[in-house]
Amino acid sequence: MATLLDLTRNFSLYTIPAAWVLALLPHAYATQLYDRTSAHKFDLTQPRSLAAKAAEDQTLDAATKNRVVRAEGAQQNGFENVGLFAAAVVAGNVAGVDNWWLNALSGGYLASRVLYNVIYINNESVAVANARTGVFLSGVGMCMTLFVMAGNRLRNTPFSK
Repeated sequence: MATLLDLTRNFSLYTIPAAWVLALLPHAYATQLYDRTSAHKFDLTQPRSLAAKAAEDQTLDAATKNRVVRAEGAQQNGFENVGLFAAAVVAGNVAGVDNWWLNALSGGYLASRVLYNVIYINNESVAVANARTGVFLSGVGMCMTLFVMAGNRLRNTPFSK
């Protein structure tokens, strides 16, 4: 009987929508935090203005303002990177990279994004910001590894005959 975590089966394509959700979660957190702590409410008609509004909101303490702004930054970074990740996963699948590697690298990327979001939102020091950069680069490194593995498998394969 195959188990759910049988890494010989390919689960990598499922990680693409999961990465999208992980990119969105910091924004959901920021809107809830803003609504709970501000005298104002999140404006659904101008969702991209939340960071600026929080920074100017005199009813919020500095720590909360900074946390809302950082959560919005984590969301932006997630959406900026989800395309790279999706392309890497698709390239690995098209090239026939081994399922274990597809699963390990795509799952590792998701783990890096969870850790990245937590660090980014809670960061208050340069040392922690450096750790965040390391986590970010590890996730990008997993994407690049998938591209290299796909390239290695396809480099001698003619695409047209």
